[in-house]
Amino acid sequence: MHHITTTDWLTTPDGNPRGYIDTLSLKELWIHTGTDCNLGCPFCFEDSKPGDTRIELIAFDEAKRYIDEAVALGVEKLSFTGGEPFVNTDFLKILDYALDYKPCMVLTNGTGPIRTVFDDVIKLQSKKYDLKFRVSIDYPNEKEHDASRGKGNFRMSFETLSLMHKNGFAVSIARYGRQSEDKNAVEDRFREIFQEYNLPADTNIIVFYNLFKAHKSVEVPFVSENCMTTYKDEKSRAEFMCAYSRMIVKKNGSTGVYACTLVDDDEDYDLGKTIAETLGVRVMLKHHRCYSCFAAGTCCSE
Repeated sequence: MHHITTTDWLTTPDGNPRGYIDTLSLKELWIHTGTDCNLGCPFCFEDSKPGDTRIELIAFDEAKRYIDEAVALGVEKLSFTGGEPFVNTDFLKILDYALDYKPCMVLTNGTGPIRTVFDDVIKLQSKKYDLKFRVSIDYPNEKEHDASRGKGNFRMSFETLSLMHKNGFAVSIARYGRQSEDKNAVEDRFREIFQEYNLPADTNIIVFYNLFKAHKSVEVPFVSENCMTTYKDEKSRAEFMCAYSRMIVKKNGSTGVYACTLVDDDEDYDLGKTIAETLGVRVMLKHHRCYSCFAAGTCCSE
């Protein structure tokens, strides 16, 4: 049960009531597979890297319990993020189970770990529900991408995307956005590369601007209740991830249900041990990434 009653949760430092989101329904459940990753990208907003245990590797039985609960609550979609999910040795078993119940999406870097088990991944095409992959490709420039992710990984990720598409999986990419960029020019260049790798020209591109690293203290404007009623309407408030999703996170040997995918570095957003008990909790917008959602419509869902 969520017991926070601190002033900081309810009001901004200047004394105004904080903005908040009430959860309308559970459309999407995210499961964090752990912050262990085969790469150690310097900009990673999860701070994932080889051997990292900030968020621990979730086990099959733990994931299964939440998948079962989410399905019983009417969830529409199951999504998985890391770290790199395929570093978790239970992940293929988790994904195989999940695909018996709902469509799934997996966020991956498309490099060594998934390529090692790709023959087993292909077998998931026979499952009851569809599987989609989103591959992280930071820039439409091999040299710039590989400067952070390691030599050869740009091409490997695109080859993986091509293999996924060829084998019938839906695909999208996640890229890094710069405030000063010409968005259309960047995406036109990506679409030229899609053509080189026999990917659909309309492959979805999800943009993430700087969300800053986990535990980083960032000064952003406060999101007050007045902000949420003046600048947002009922429809736009319903588009915040915490209005329709939750994320399962394992820390210190136990699992918790967090408000969304972007706030797992703040224990205040651990809303409970079961999904059901968290759906009635009012989510206060105090994390600096809540401002990203407010100002830029940042969203991990598709």
